[in-house]
Amino acid sequence: MAGLAWIGASAQEDDGMRWEPDFRLSWSDFRGTPPQSKRIAATTASGISYNYRTSSASGGYVLDFSVDTYFYPEKSWYHKDICDSVVLNHEQLHFDISELFARKMRRNLSGRVFGDNVRAEVRRIFAEINSQLRDFQNRYDRETDFSRNREAQVAWNRAIARMLREGRYP
Repeated sequence: MAGLAWIGASAQEDDGMRWEPDFRLSWSDFRGTPPQSKRIAATTASGISYNYRTSSASGGYVLDFSVDTYFYPEKSWYHKDICDSVVLNHEQLHFDISELFARKMRRNLSGRVFGDNVRAEVRRIFAEINSQLRDFQNRYDRETDFSRNREAQVAWNRAIARMLREGRYP
């Protein structure tokens, strides 16, 4: 039976496609070479990228930052003969979930005063967000049975769309 997988990436944005509210993935965006085994039907490589500058504030530093979500076409792949629009939608939600956690990171960085070791503090926040993201992605795959549980998939579709629309975070 075919399954799906998600790969978390925190790489550079150079080779990625940035998440946009109205952008939807298509199979032509999945340019990686799939493995011979068809145990996994498709893989979405997506993740969060950030950069920042610091400025002095009373008692510490504040950030001027950007946090973005990227899809990595060359690391994402699918098996044409076993994938359909439901699987593509499942993969889109992996990308959307990454955006939810980018928003969570933005919230965690915003308005915060950092101490002398800004770099370590930001890296800790990033690591924590990525750990939560990985756990949430795994839960999504488990509960939807990698898109095979159509009822659960529909419920997740609605929940993630609502979170994106309402600005909520997992």
